[in-house]
Amino acid sequence: MIAGNYLYNLALNNRKDKSAIFSNPKTNNESEIDVEKKLVIEDDFFETTTYQDVEIESHDGLKLHGYEFNRDSHDYAIVVHGYTSKGKSMKQSACHFYRQGYNVLVPDLRGHGLSDGDYIAMGWLDRLDVMGWINYLIAKDPLAKIILYGVSMGAATVMNVAGEELPANVMLVIEDCGFTSAWDMFSYQLDEMFSLPSHPFLDVANIVTQVRAGYSFGEGGAIEQVKKSKIPIMFIHGDKDKFVPFEMHDKLYTAATCPKEKLVVTGAGHAQSAKVGGQNYWDAIDNFINKYRG
Repeated sequence: MIAGNYLYNLALNNRKDKSAIFSNPKTNNESEIDVEKKLVIEDDFFETTTYQDVEIESHDGLKLHGYEFNRDSHDYAIVVHGYTSKGKSMKQSACHFYRQGYNVLVPDLRGHGLSDGDYIAMGWLDRLDVMGWINYLIAKDPLAKIILYGVSMGAATVMNVAGEELPANVMLVIEDCGFTSAWDMFSYQLDEMFSLPSHPFLDVANIVTQVRAGYSFGEGGAIEQVKKSKIPIMFIHGDKDKFVPFEMHDKLYTAATCPKEKLVVTGAGHAQSAKVGGQNYWDAIDNFINKYRG
């Protein structure tokens, strides 16, 4: 039980230091914040573009914060950040979609940024929060055409959303370096960081998570959700990713029975596909959107 609480605090308690994870040389991991600092962007999008701070309430009573960039359009992009990151770290992707004519909504996931919550939901409870944001946009604009884009845990989040019953306003999903499930992710990291088996350590951590955070590693997961998706999904991954192993990319792509495409970015580590792929990365995304958004 001590080990289970330690693993919970290490991985899921977002008020605790995460340096043990991000300093692990085996995983070649960088947070989205670190990656964004290295990107060359024409301007600081959040500093130079007008936005509104907006809020909704989650199904379990949390205040969820988001940044909303409005244009005269019925096209919307919800841009979702990753593990221990925040909405403002997604300035490059938000900037891209805004310049393509989209209204852009960038939420802070629960337990991140300006949103309530003390724990990380690994994309599972976050799926319900993103569905709340979808309903928020449709209430404002019943003609909204919405695309979902996420990186890392944000990618797992939007894949989890894809498996739900969604309004016809949601057109498609673009996921970049998402993982198959929280269980698979923690099992991999447990072996990489500590050379420990999943059983019994992850089993106990899972019990702690159910008690303290209200969800289970065994619930759903992107690998199961993409099987149920009725909307198109684009799967992106860097072939040098050692944090979310590249092998998960093919597993996710194969599991999906919806219209789908894949993009492998040669030489890209975790959350670095946009940086390494450059304009080719965004051209592939724009082509996918133009093909499927209707």
